[in-house]
Amino acid sequence: MSESEIVDLFVVGGGINGAGIARDAAGRGLSVILCEKDDLAQGTSSRSGKLVHGGLRYLEYYEFRLVREALIEREVLLNSAPHIIWPMRFVLPHSPDDRPAWLVRLGLFLYDHLGGRKKLPGTRVLDLRTAPEGAVIEPQFRKGFEYSDCWVDDARLVLLNALDAAAKGARVLTRTACTSARREGGVWVVEMRDSRTNLVTTVRARALVNAAGPWVNDIVGRVAGLNSTRHVRLVKGSHIVVPKFWEGRNAYLVQNPDKRVIFINPYEENLALVGTTDIPYTGRPEDVAAEENEIAYLMASVNRYFKRKLTRADVVYSFSGVRPLYDDNADNPSAVTRDYIFELDGGDGKPPLLSVFGGKITTFRKLSEHALEKIAPFFPKMGRAWTATATMPGGDLPEADFERFMGKLRETYPWMPLSLTKHYARLYGTRIRELVGDARCLADLGTRFGPDFYEREARFLIDREWASTAEDILQRRTKHGLHMSAAEKAALDDWCAQTFAKAG
Repeated sequence: MSESEIVDLFVVGGGINGAGIARDAAGRGLSVILCEKDDLAQGTSSRSGKLVHGGLRYLEYYEFRLVREALIEREVLLNSAPHIIWPMRFVLPHSPDDRPAWLVRLGLFLYDHLGGRKKLPGTRVLDLRTAPEGAVIEPQFRKGFEYSDCWVDDARLVLLNALDAAAKGARVLTRTACTSARREGGVWVVEMRDSRTNLVTTVRARALVNAAGPWVNDIVGRVAGLNSTRHVRLVKGSHIVVPKFWEGRNAYLVQNPDKRVIFINPYEENLALVGTTDIPYTGRPEDVAAEENEIAYLMASVNRYFKRKLTRADVVYSFSGVRPLYDDNADNPSAVTRDYIFELDGGDGKPPLLSVFGGKITTFRKLSEHALEKIAPFFPKMGRAWTATATMPGGDLPEADFERFMGKLRETYPWMPLSLTKHYARLYGTRIRELVGDARCLADLGTRFGPDFYEREARFLIDREWASTAEDILQRRTKHGLHMSAAEKAALDDWCAQTFAKAG
């Protein structure tokens, strides 16, 4: 990387917004560098509720534009990455103590019709006394509603955007912090430091995009030396993982007396993901963690509705993320807008700095398009929007049909256990061929580190997906860490240390 070289776009932040903008820009012919101080998706973007959804509760706050955009994007994303995004039915037991039935019906009617739903089934009313989904619900909750949204592997969605950006010519630099940026000679002169080697490099860029999430104001002020009129408001959301306690593939959504809603979703076959809380946060984003009172709150939400009562011993894992919401001065953290806005500093000969405030997983693609519209005047030869009909890496399944794809894989790899085939299919889609390569039996996959986890996959993640620690592999590239013993994790740590030492 030469200091005299000039790239079109320098993107700060390897979360979903930064990766999405880098992908879109590279696909329009711009030269792009994406710089992330940690691992891809290490912050907010791997700690979500793992849903592509319209945001049913946002209707109460009259966020109709956001909900409509999110509902439209829900099906766009479902078509683009059917291996990591799939439909899910949500059962909402009705509690007359919280919201009246007519209000829930109205909200679900709008939810069904605002976004031009095409592929997902609509809402239906359930009698929980007779419906199979009601078998686990306390008997006082007699009526329920069922509606559609989608599940997503959030960290892999970020990774796929980065992979696609790289395939289109972008340079993706992980564990590389942007330490300073200054305007000089009509361009940005950007310094960055590799945390692994402490090597400082400099690059010049025609435009700077600040998609640093919780650190967006830090990039504007400390790094670029500018002032911003906009700010993010940090809201902490915590989740718990517990053993799955119902049959079927459906999820649940329950209401709380404080008007919050809690999702209870199937997770990793035999687990359930429960969340989220909404609490103002003033600490360092790096230090966020689920507190005991949040864990108790989530367990109480489940125990209010379900016959199976959770105890603290049921909590297998907990995690917390900081949502960098645009600060609209709302009193209630749950009412703070989930919409996004931009701040553009530049023009009249000054190279632009575009800062992104807010946003959510579901709308990242549209946010990326809007971001490039903002900087389009600085790049008159930039190509047109293209991502609405494009598939993500590995997402080109036959007719976007995962079950059909699984059938083909079973024929292609008859020696592979079903659970392993599904694991590879879900994470890598059609890229499974790159991963498996010339393997003809399980022994060809190398050392077995844990359930459905072999050495060949670990090497693939290091060689092809920027993984550089065991944590990158176990928590973000995969969820193997949820299924491995302490001894198995230690063995992987040792293997990673030896592998990286040999690589220099």
